Amino acid sequence: MLSQPISVTFDIGGGREVSIETGRLARQADGAVTVRQGNCIILATVVANKEPKEGQSFFPLVVDYNEKFASAGRIPGSFFKREGKLSDYEVLVSRLIDRALRPLFPEDYLCDVQVLITLISSDKEVMPDALACLAASAALAVSDVPIKEIISEVRIGRVEGQLIVNPTRTELAKADMDFIIGATSKNLMMVEGEAEQCSEEDLVKALEVAHEAIRLQIKAQEELRAKVGVAGKRDYTKPEQNTELQQKVADFAKDKIYQISRSASAKHDRTDAIDTLKDELITSLGEEAEDDVKKLAKKYFDDLQWEVVRNMILDDRIRLDGRQLDQVRPLNMEVDVLPSPHGSALFTRGETQSLTTVTLGTPLDELLVESAAVSDYTKFILHYNFPPFSTGEVKMMRAPGRREVGHGNLAMRSLKQMMPGNEYPYTVRIVSDILESNGSSSMATVCAGSLALMDAGVPFEKHVSGVAMGLITRPSDGKYAILTDILGDEDHLGDMDFKVTGTREGICGVQMDIKIDGLSMDTMREALAQARNGRLHILDAMYEAIGEARSEVKPHAPRMEKLFIDKEFIGAVIGPQGKIIQEIQRETGTTINIEEVGNYGEVSVFSPAKEGLEKAVAWIKGIVAVPEVGSVYEATVKGIKEFGAFVEFLPGKQGLLHISEISWKRLETMEGVLKEGEKVKVKLIGIDHKTGKFKLSRKILMPKPEGRAPERPAS
Repeated sequence: MLSQPISVTFDIGGGREVSIETGRLARQADGAVTVRQGNCIILATVVANKEPKEGQSFFPLVVDYNEKFASAGRIPGSFFKREGKLSDYEVLVSRLIDRALRPLFPEDYLCDVQVLITLISSDKEVMPDALACLAASAALAVSDVPIKEIISEVRIGRVEGQLIVNPTRTELAKADMDFIIGATSKNLMMVEGEAEQCSEEDLVKALEVAHEAIRLQIKAQEELRAKVGVAGKRDYTKPEQNTELQQKVADFAKDKIYQISRSASAKHDRTDAIDTLKDELITSLGEEAEDDVKKLAKKYFDDLQWEVVRNMILDDRIRLDGRQLDQVRPLNMEVDVLPSPHGSALFTRGETQSLTTVTLGTPLDELLVESAAVSDYTKFILHYNFPPFSTGEVKMMRAPGRREVGHGNLAMRSLKQMMPGNEYPYTVRIVSDILESNGSSSMATVCAGSLALMDAGVPFEKHVSGVAMGLITRPSDGKYAILTDILGDEDHLGDMDFKVTGTREGICGVQMDIKIDGLSMDTMREALAQARNGRLHILDAMYEAIGEARSEVKPHAPRMEKLFIDKEFIGAVIGPQGKIIQEIQRETGTTINIEEVGNYGEVSVFSPAKEGLEKAVAWIKGIVAVPEVGSVYEATVKGIKEFGAFVEFLPGKQGLLHISEISWKRLETMEGVLKEGEKVKVKLIGIDHKTGKFKLSRKILMPKPEGRAPERPAS
């Protein structure tokens, strides 16, 4: 017999109700819920193995967000007509959930956990990504999978100065701030989003509003869990512990790790020294030591290194590379480093380096971005590549992973704030290839992308830079250290990874992950202020490299001109079955795109050569031009008759050049006077208002013989 579903309902503001239900769908999962707002329904399930795999040394959490096209009444457009691998959008939503959930699990919990979140019904106005983490957390809350706390996420948008929790799609389109925030009832866990140069205090206010809304959602999950009757969480097998071995590792390596860590050596030198010390530790255990003991000793060594480096930074205020806590590594940047791309820049910060290119394309190069509810095109694309040689490693080259997609998205959202609007006709693609990495390569991508855009002649209003911040805390005595421009090792051993991008005027993008409890808003304000100083320092160097966008694109970049024509002329430019526009493109070597916008046709002409552009533009202008009596045109002879010649004086517009209007001298015949294809200058002397025929004269442009009687004016 089916059990009755259990549900709770709450209001997220403005009379918008959200319900969470369990016990109806996917009842064999360890936990399963549906979250509903309007017609948007999300199914979230969680399943965890009872025991860890043998030899498991890390927490194997898998989080996948997937949208069913049937949820919006659509059939996928792929060849197979079914959902395939996750789209970039689904990957980004999966990352938002994963980053918030991962810190909830105990550090010694090593069982496989799979969290699947699926959009099964779509609502055009409800953004499902703002509800997906709520669903995932609720599924964990009603299960016996061990988690330390309940969390949730909300989106905060600022529309016309008003902060709105989970705004609709329509509202979000008008927002100048868009952040998704994840938190427990006490602490922030994750922040991701973009803004149109908001202030640091604006961001703090958004976080405070979000946290209040999240507490309401956590309360609803606790109510649901109580109704379900979850008594407690399951027991699990904990990793083996050996306190005697742990002490032996500390006695052997602690002081040596400290000396290596404070030597201010380069990344590979420091890594080699640590690896050598670890090998010496294993050797000191003796040949008779079992493999399990050696493996445990390596774990204790890594734990010891984490502790020693953190204490060194907190107590000695010394960083691994010898910098001050708020100091940015040495900067070097160049533009126009590659001859063939339309724009290029090489940005180096310490041991992190990005080679970034910009390519200018036509509207035909726009990228289709699809989700279940929305299909749209974007003219701004950013791709981020992280080859293994950038960290001195050998790995198989595969398609971009979740990390590459996430880092590229952060850079894209940041740079997008300063891009020209839809009136800019080019499709712009940025590609960041990370050549060297020790510290935030996504922030290097933002800086290199800004430089390359200005080098390409894109009307990029202001430079955007970014800096990665770190935080190390010690709850026992309340000490903490905020680090500017963190190294890769500082990211690994720290309690926070906080990336902030922006201009001199404000913040454009934020990505933050917190691994600890108890980050106060005062500490957040201090971190934001220190990040601003680092961002401004980098911006000063960027403006020295290139102060403003080039006034025009490179000589080898496609030329562009945009025309606006009356809607009634669109058909004339295109021609029957596209004949005219195809002829223009073929004869001039251009690419032409026409869009109907209101009562006008927006014509974009692209050409690799200036001559072809000018020829195509003149051709189109001729088609849409309205002939004016008294104007002079260069015409082409199209046909010869005994009474004169038919000439084309504007594209698609012909008139009769009567035999009497060819010369002041009386002509008895047309033989030998003109030939087809010949160019002649003519003047429009009249239009027959009954027939619409054009009357042209050539002789009127010639000197009139002396003593000849004046001509009668044309009717």
